[in-house]
Amino acid sequence: MTGTTAIRKIDAEQEKLIDLSKKMWEHPETAYNEVEASKWTAELLKEYGFEVETGAYGLPTCVVGRWGSGKPVVGFLGELDALPGLSQKVCDTKDPVSPDAPGQGCGHNLLNVACLAGALGAKAEMEEKKLPGTLVFYACPAEEVLTGKVFMARNGAFKDLDICFAWHGSSKNQVSFGTMNGLNSAIFHYSGRTAHAGGAPWQGRSALDAAEIANVGANYLREHVTPDIRIHYSYKEAGTAPNIVPDRASVWYYVRGLSREAIEDAYRRLVLCAEGAAHMTETDLEVEFLGGCYNTMPNRVLTDLAHDTMEEIGVPVWSDEEKAFADSLNRQSPRFEEVSKSGELEKGPIHSVVCPVEEEFGGGSTDVGDVDHICPCCQVNTATYNLAAPGHSWQITACAGMSIGFKGMLFGGKVLAASALKAIESPELIEKAKAEFAEKTKNSPYKCPIGPEIPVPQPKC
Repeated sequence: MTGTTAIRKIDAEQEKLIDLSKKMWEHPETAYNEVEASKWTAELLKEYGFEVETGAYGLPTCVVGRWGSGKPVVGFLGELDALPGLSQKVCDTKDPVSPDAPGQGCGHNLLNVACLAGALGAKAEMEEKKLPGTLVFYACPAEEVLTGKVFMARNGAFKDLDICFAWHGSSKNQVSFGTMNGLNSAIFHYSGRTAHAGGAPWQGRSALDAAEIANVGANYLREHVTPDIRIHYSYKEAGTAPNIVPDRASVWYYVRGLSREAIEDAYRRLVLCAEGAAHMTETDLEVEFLGGCYNTMPNRVLTDLAHDTMEEIGVPVWSDEEKAFADSLNRQSPRFEEVSKSGELEKGPIHSVVCPVEEEFGGGSTDVGDVDHICPCCQVNTATYNLAAPGHSWQITACAGMSIGFKGMLFGGKVLAASALKAIESPELIEKAKAEFAEKTKNSPYKCPIGPEIPVPQPKC
């Protein structure tokens, strides 16, 4: 079976792979601050015989490992960053390691290592069979702020790939053909003039009034955009005291949608609302564009390939202790009733089958979408936490630091490795994937959402 040697290699190296994942879990680092995670990843790649570049594509914490030569060139998309405020111990009740500290609430400690394992396994079998081709593993920063891969793409990444594989931990074992939203992100900063709010309010120019009027405009705008558009916001700054007319206020917006065209049009109109608010309040507006990303566009050929491979390998077996842990988490989840009614829990508290390929819409976003628009790509999901876990939650953090997460991670790495090897051994599959990609993008070539004027964020630590 294609992938046998790869799977054996991943099993043989599981102790080192789990150790890297544990270290990332124990030392979570937020977007663009992944200094230790990138260092540890580079060290392990070198140990496994990859040619390693640190600070790749102008991003200080980006690491790229390459092995092999010639065509095809196959990519694996690791990720490094953790989420703020999701610190959690490995236990079945909410209990942070350190209050308000970051945590692996999206399981990127697993994600990075699953993709590294995929590259490692594929390398072992290619060496044994003397297969031609190049493997490229990317340890990507800052997925959680949706700009890491976008900056990488702006600076030349991914364009040499023939195909690419991504992986993400999930409540299910599934390769989906569904889509997730693209996005624009910006902060509207208003500056005005302070005054005594009781004694002489007419002397002031309220930056907070401007931000609130902009939000009123945005709320009316929601009625007049295409159904896929989602607009949401959060205040970053809103004054200091009720008796002072605020001279500073800022509001952070996301504009999501299923195409760059729809996103850019809705964002343009949102900026007009923000500019109008500045005129109405005689305040000054500075637009801080943080970046944007594309909607996902999974490749059907690669999706079917990965799905068939997942079924062929077979899912992990969960221990009684793991099932009990997951069951306890499920019963505390706000999704418990919803998942119970669906009948999913009847087969166990952790997913233990392979779902069919489905075309589902996901309202969130990922910068994997930019890679999808540069080369053929698909994303594999394997179960790494309890069925009812809410997204970006303490429950996911807990599972990402224990055997439930590690089993799903290694399973994902095996699926990636075997899928890549099948494609390498069957060049016609790669040509079909590339033909599908060419057809989908023939009228919309990739244009990076982040312009050259925006600098790459630097580590704060």
